[in-house]
Amino acid sequence: MSWETLQIVIVLAMVVIVFFGFVRETVPADIVALAAVAVLLLFGILKTNDVLSVFSNSAPITIACMLVLSAALERTGVIELMGDALSRVPWRSPVIAIGAMATVVSFISAFMNNTPVVVILTPVMIAVSHTLKVAPSKLLIPLSFASIFGGTCTLIGTSTNLLVDGVAQAHGLPGFSMFEISVPGLVMAGIGIAYLVIVGPWLLPDRRTIGDSMPDMSRRQFLSEALVPHGSGLVGKTFAEAGLTQKRGLHVIDLIRDGSSLRHEHGEHVLRAGDRLIFRTNAGDVVGLREAGSVVFGTDENPALEPIRSRNAQLMEGIVSPRSRFVGQRVADLNLRRLYGVYILAIHRQNEVLQGAFDEVRLAFGDTLLLEGPRDGLRRLFDTHELVNLTEPHARPFRRDKAPIAVVALAILMILASIEVLPIAALALIGATAVVALGCLDVEEAYEAIQWHLLMLIFGMLAVGRAMETTGAAELLVNEITRLVAGLGPTAVISILYLITSILTAIMSNNATAILFTPIAIGLAHDLSVDPRPFVAAVMFAASASFATPIGYQTNTFVYTAGGYRFIDFVKIGLPLSVILWLTATFVIPLYWPLS
Repeated sequence: MSWETLQIVIVLAMVVIVFFGFVRETVPADIVALAAVAVLLLFGILKTNDVLSVFSNSAPITIACMLVLSAALERTGVIELMGDALSRVPWRSPVIAIGAMATVVSFISAFMNNTPVVVILTPVMIAVSHTLKVAPSKLLIPLSFASIFGGTCTLIGTSTNLLVDGVAQAHGLPGFSMFEISVPGLVMAGIGIAYLVIVGPWLLPDRRTIGDSMPDMSRRQFLSEALVPHGSGLVGKTFAEAGLTQKRGLHVIDLIRDGSSLRHEHGEHVLRAGDRLIFRTNAGDVVGLREAGSVVFGTDENPALEPIRSRNAQLMEGIVSPRSRFVGQRVADLNLRRLYGVYILAIHRQNEVLQGAFDEVRLAFGDTLLLEGPRDGLRRLFDTHELVNLTEPHARPFRRDKAPIAVVALAILMILASIEVLPIAALALIGATAVVALGCLDVEEAYEAIQWHLLMLIFGMLAVGRAMETTGAAELLVNEITRLVAGLGPTAVISILYLITSILTAIMSNNATAILFTPIAIGLAHDLSVDPRPFVAAVMFAASASFATPIGYQTNTFVYTAGGYRFIDFVKIGLPLSVILWLTATFVIPLYWPLS
């Protein structure tokens, strides 16, 4: 085997490894991509200059600047004003609420990052659901899907659009204009909204959030920890005598006494004052144990100093936000009791059974926390923006006097980009600088708004894509795909390309999928001797069409926990929608971008 052939084998092997790394999520996606780059550098397949050249791609810089502009709109209260307007409307039915909300959210998401839109409007839609006396799960999936629809209507609507455009330009194609994708995007968004309004009420599940489910003793499982205080009725009893058994819905995982774990023999011990119990149960039982007074929660304090429950203590649920500093931190290191007088009663993580010591659990994006504390302490905690309050919409301090600046900056960017005064990368940089310089954001907030892990993922995958091109691996894939689709027309190839991209987007990073498939789309178009633009557009739309799973898109992941959904809920409502939009794209894309 020649060195040239071996290089192709190594590159394709790394692509497969990266794919499985993205799917398993054992290691963060950006680290997986950068590790692949390191291996390719080590083998000499990628040269240093090849890796450095990907940093000249305009797409990541444009994405970073658009994230800053989105943060300015969020920080000045523009999004919340729209959310307030939605919450004040006297909705008459869930169908009307879904239609109006989806239209408004699609419009907002066409011009800014959709993740903060969904994060801010989730508590609003939960409040609307209470007004309509329906479960929040009837509204939260439509909220996420609508934000995805809007992202496909303009070039700046989602980072994927900007990324596909950047890769296409790197391959010699003219860049997409600001509103070039708007017509097909609006067609698909309109069909998507109609689907949610007509079919959604029949397919959307009736699930309960933590707060709603407490009186009903929900079956959702939480990891929790409690202290047996002096004078407790449990002292001197075995687990069976105390009723701490699986028959009662309690699964005691560990007993910690004097700092030592008695995990393998806790069932045989008699309980003592100061024992710490780590157990898995539902939210209703957590509240029942707390009210019975036999155990106390909030054991992040010294167990010898038993916490005294405040009379005005309240229960609220919060979800770990995307940019929260709590992500990756142990429960023991948060010190919420000392800082805010707030206890974490329980932790819920969708689709995963939490094990081990409660204090050692490291929080992840989307984790739902059951919190107890005084209203003032809870308010101060939610004011940090580390958690999103799902129990009630929460007023936040905004720089509302700067809102016109943020809106005008975005409007000017869109106008100048549409008439192509400057490239969108330059306009985004000017706009991001302006909102910081004029006080919409301070410098620290601007840097925090940039999703550095996303940028590193993009740079890593761009380097992997570069290796595929220089070694001939990309050309080999294009040739094999061309051979497989020989005899099919360009429209059929666009349809297949959209379908494959959409499937992969459901199980791995949509940006990584876009980077890998954009060069393949261009190569297929060249082999078929047709305009590559509709092929690139197919990748652009399909890479955002993630509806069938909660893991393919960040907004889906967020509402997955907030709405108390199950994995199958996304499949039931998202899979038919994905098929409908696939068929729509197959028809609309070649019609809008002629293949000749």
